[in-house]
Amino acid sequence: MSAVDMFWAAPPISRTLAASACFLSIGVYAGMLPGYYVIWHTPYILQFPPQLWRLVTSFLITGKDLSILFDTYFLYTYGSKLEISSPRFSQPGDFMTYVLFVCLTILGLNIFITGGMIFTSCLVLAFAYTSTQDDRGMKANFFIVTIPAQWIPYAMLLMTLVTNGPSAAKVQATGLIAAHLHDFLTRLWPEFGGGFNLVPTLTFIRNAFAKPHATVEQKPYGTAFTQPQRAGSGSNNVLPESWKSRGSGHRLGGN
Repeated sequence: MSAVDMFWAAPPISRTLAASACFLSIGVYAGMLPGYYVIWHTPYILQFPPQLWRLVTSFLITGKDLSILFDTYFLYTYGSKLEISSPRFSQPGDFMTYVLFVCLTILGLNIFITGGMIFTSCLVLAFAYTSTQDDRGMKANFFIVTIPAQWIPYAMLLMTLVTNGPSAAKVQATGLIAAHLHDFLTRLWPEFGGGFNLVPTLTFIRNAFAKPHATVEQKPYGTAFTQPQRAGSGSNNVLPESWKSRGSGHRLGGN
């Protein structure tokens, strides 16, 4: 399997986030793209026309140097685990709803409390927190240290505090708060508080991520299965598209 095939076989949301973060960060730190145009800055959202791309790009800028590799790796590793194997996100669109909720919460906390402008580390920590909640009672490796799995996000936060200072740790902690809030609203409150899921997946999101499936139709001679068609293949004509532009043709042996 080629690298391209491996990329397209990876979970779609996680691979898109990781690849975008990697290439955008390389572009910024290599000087090909001014970082000022992709970080969060509220006045540029409120002006007209608003620079709406900052809503996305502020979550896709990793740290410098080796942090480009580590942040991209953790973003993909924890994200893909949640996307494909977490029981929390068993229905189509559930993981996308989680990502949107966490990002909006992180954004709000940083606008009104911390004043942060880059949120990739927050998103990584949110993914790590939610992922490790499914592994309670298990051990996990954090670099060269083996610790209980649920301690991983706190170890990541401690490392940020030691290496980058309290300001960076304060910004990153908003990811922990966002992930815990999602856990409370979707799991703890319904299970232990007698409530219901307060962050449901909207119908249009569920439909967007739903996989097409074969239809079953009863025929006089038995059961017929119709495979889902690819986009753009709505025609019932069995001939290739290129044949449709040909002329009427002639009978073999005719004039």
